[in-house]
Amino acid sequence: MTDRLRTSIKASQFTESVIREMTRLANAHGAVNLSQGFPDFPAPEAVKQAACDAIQADVNQYAITWGAKPLREAIARQASRQRGTVVDPEAHLTVCCGSTEAMMATMLAIVDPGDEVIVFEPFYENYGPDAILSGATPRYVRLHEPKAGTGADWTFDPDELAAAFSNKTRAIIINTPNNPTGKVFTRDELQQIAALCQQWGALAVTDEIYEHIVYDGAEHVSMASLDGMADLTVTINSISKTYSVTGWRVGWTIASPDVSNAIRKVHDFLTVGAAAPLQDAAAAALAMPATYYEGLAATYQQKRDRLMHILTTAGFRCIEPKGAYYIMTDVSAFGFPDDVAMARHLVTEVGVASVPGSSFYRDPSGGRTQLRFCFCKKEETLSAAEEKFAAWTR
Repeated sequence: MTDRLRTSIKASQFTESVIREMTRLANAHGAVNLSQGFPDFPAPEAVKQAACDAIQADVNQYAITWGAKPLREAIARQASRQRGTVVDPEAHLTVCCGSTEAMMATMLAIVDPGDEVIVFEPFYENYGPDAILSGATPRYVRLHEPKAGTGADWTFDPDELAAAFSNKTRAIIINTPNNPTGKVFTRDELQQIAALCQQWGALAVTDEIYEHIVYDGAEHVSMASLDGMADLTVTINSISKTYSVTGWRVGWTIASPDVSNAIRKVHDFLTVGAAAPLQDAAAAALAMPATYYEGLAATYQQKRDRLMHILTTAGFRCIEPKGAYYIMTDVSAFGFPDDVAMARHLVTEVGVASVPGSSFYRDPSGGRTQLRFCFCKKEETLSAAEEKFAAWTR
């Protein structure tokens, strides 16, 4: 490549999405896709109808850049109830093109080159590139893997976390419930993180997209609800997972007015705004009754238990998730050289797509014995995977 055609140093520091690559491989080989986390069943009828009604009503031009007023008001009502504090739809909210853009706009708005951003690993694969693109240096803190089958949870070492903070720390990213591990951070764990944020003047950037998908009595706690953290937290969320509309790309940030103003400026020049008719539909979705969320969690718990049984029967050692809709597995007993080799074998020879665990770690060796499977799938899909695994084990 000539100097004239060179690409940026930033772009050379990360690869394309492994998760989305596995979906392409699944499609190419006709495999059952348990890799990418999108539901393959319909979204709620009322939500779909609200989108159709908005389009027919000609809600087809730009909304206000930082979000249509009805959606901001709906988000503010729900967030205020959950936090026990007032969220101002005019000052605290920015509607973005999904939580992915919300995270990128936030990072660009709060980070300067030379700043450090703490990321727990294993991590959702976007977080590292987000830090790099914003000019930050990522600092990784390990979530230690529990022994499969014990029911224990992933944990961090408080001393290791404290050592990662310094006067260079601008932010820490917390994803709870967590992708890929299914960990739900406890109130005590969040309070430990909050104390460090307050000590060092760092922001907590929380990805809470799976907030309604928790199991076995686990409680989702929003960092912004903790004492002293409302102004030190940027809360990121989306309608994608809760309402099974991952392709709609409607998400948001909730932050202090000063931080929100910065996010709004970045968001404006990144994407201008999210799709206007889908913002109307998102407002309708947020008005769903409490029974919807109770049914959502119960349905996903059944799917979790179903896939746990399928995987365990096929010989996988599973770490039971407390939230989100992914299962991390220990595959060391299968004898493959590494996770990538096994994932490729499964998709090409067995007909089931997973995600190599190494894609969730800074050092790929950290996940070389792990695969992630998702269970946000209809029963026909899970049954098809069960049949593929049964034929393989025979």
